[in-house]
Order: sequence, then C-alpha cells, then structure tokens
Amino acid sequence: MVDMRTLKETLIKNLKLEDMTPEDIDDTMPLFGEDGLGLDSVDSIELVLTVDKEFGVKIADSKEYEKIFANVQSLLDFINAQK
Repeated sequence: MVDMRTLKETLIKNLKLEDMTPEDIDDTMPLFGEDGLGLDSVDSIELVLTVDKEFGVKIADSKEYEKIFANVQSLLDFINAQK
C-alpha cells in the first residue's frame, strides 16, 4: 500500500516540481490546471510512466484519466486499488 507522502515525494521528483514540498500539496489539490499543481498534457505522459515505473500500476484506459488524475487523493486511491 502506497502512502500519501510517498506519492507526493514521487510526484515532486519525477515531475520536477523542485520548488514544492509534500506539505505544499493538498490531498484534494487538482493535478492539472492553474488551481492545482499546474501540470499540462506533456506532464500527463510522464505521470502515466511514473505510476507504472514507481508503483507497478498500469493505466490502460485513457478514458479513465480524468477520474484517476482528478486530484492527488484520487490518484492514490487508484494506485492502492490496483496493488
């Protein structure tokens, strides 16, 4: 089971969010858009690769991206449900 801090640290490292700490990221913060982490479409590719590489979870259906990547908590829930 992946914990929230581990996920946040992984996002910071792999998405090059060097100016952020895990404490800066709220669990319900959107991953995309100006109101959240500010990720863009290029980051989404890196995010899918990171989830696979770091946690061994594949996201096969791109139609699920919006739900899975809604916020940090939804991503954590998806990862833990697949493990």
